[in-house]
Amino acid sequence: MPTLADFEGRWRIARRIEDAWMGTTGLYEGVARFSPDGEGLLYSEVGELKLPQEAPMTARRKFLWRAEEDGGICVLYDDGRPFHKIAAAARVAQDWHDCPPDTYDVTYNFTHWPRWRMIWKVRGPRKDYVSISDFAPL
Repeated sequence: MPTLADFEGRWRIARRIEDAWMGTTGLYEGVARFSPDGEGLLYSEVGELKLPQEAPMTARRKFLWRAEEDGGICVLYDDGRPFHKIAAAARVAQDWHDCPPDTYDVTYNFTHWPRWRMIWKVRGPRKDYVSISDFAPL
């Protein structure tokens, strides 16, 4: 697994969102930037989201990435609340986030570093989708 410092820089993102509940597929293309923020890295992404039968829209989000003592990475919301962790030394790492009534399962795959993949499986009363994001350095 790469270390926190290995993520610093800009990454191209190609994301596919398979929504089983709606029976649709959304596409997202954008750029993620990992920038030092004094405590770790600030992850910020911006891109264009295309959903069926809707006008394309700009989508953005931010997270804080922090190194853990064991070599893993803690991912926080941009306000500092815990989100999930990426296990140390794992070429494939899994974790989850419980946000009742929904659950979020994440898998990071670093086997083709510096290209990597993040897969979210989201389930809840009104959600049932898989989001597959492929990252490549710019």
